[in-house]
Amino acid sequence: MSEIEANIPSTTQTTAGHPREGLLRMDRMPHIWCPSCGIGPTLSAFLIALEKSNLNLDKVAVVSGIGCTGRVAGYVKLDSFHTTHGRPIPFATGLKLANPELKVVVFSGDGDLVAIGGNHLIHAARRNIDIVVICVNNFIYGMTGGQVAATTPETAICSTAPYGNFETPFNLPHLMDTCGAVYVARYTALDIRRLSNAILEAFNKKGFSFIEVIAPCATLYARLNRLGTGLDILKYYHDNSVIKHNADPRELEIKFQGPIIVGKFVDRERPTFLDAMNQRFKTVLGDKYQLYGMTDECVPEAVVEGGER
Repeated sequence: MSEIEANIPSTTQTTAGHPREGLLRMDRMPHIWCPSCGIGPTLSAFLIALEKSNLNLDKVAVVSGIGCTGRVAGYVKLDSFHTTHGRPIPFATGLKLANPELKVVVFSGDGDLVAIGGNHLIHAARRNIDIVVICVNNFIYGMTGGQVAATTPETAICSTAPYGNFETPFNLPHLMDTCGAVYVARYTALDIRRLSNAILEAFNKKGFSFIEVIAPCATLYARLNRLGTGLDILKYYHDNSVIKHNADPRELEIKFQGPIIVGKFVDRERPTFLDAMNQRFKTVLGDKYQLYGMTDECVPEAVVEGGER
């Protein structure tokens, strides 16, 4: 071996693996997200929560729709499905009902979940389908050119609202609370620890859980509104996020460049879709009915006794 060859470091000694590569499809890297995009940190928070959980990863499924956040499904080393635009919720609903043992996570953007898929979102919450929904809200349609979204704050500039948005945006925690979600929280993509803890709580919750993640879109939202770089937006989140657990969801609207209230807002118990279905059918049909997706021990006492409601 020559002196030069001897000084070349071994590749096995210099290659450092990604800390979450056990849960990521590294063969798909590099990812498509822009520098300082908030989707990457949100995905990290999800993977951290997954590592802390005792979930059997063979029984975890990730579903997403179309858009920047929708690419998450293709990057995780789990059973995952990249569905059509606005349809991750019905796909996830079918998946959960077909195999109740699965922990189903919908991971998608505000345009996909709240606008195009809004009808599915509200009915899944109303039915209390036992799934976890992580909604990355960047206030704009990021992948398709920066059009105004159902979450764009009033007066914010978009490619289709050059004089500023004049439509009232959704207050997502309030929407989900009124639809019956059992767990509702909101954090920014900057707060990885609190966000991962919220996702972990949602994993352990039975019913429809919704977590909103406020994430920067530096490429379009920040540029059109002259908000600086992605780093500037993260600094804004740091300086203007207010932790207020159990805040009234009606008061959580987001104003353009106003303070952002974050925290856990809803944590309640109510029967899931399958609980309610089994309870009703058992009450009406008695012993002729075979419980679906649960055992007798899981059935409320009143149903086992055959009492009419």
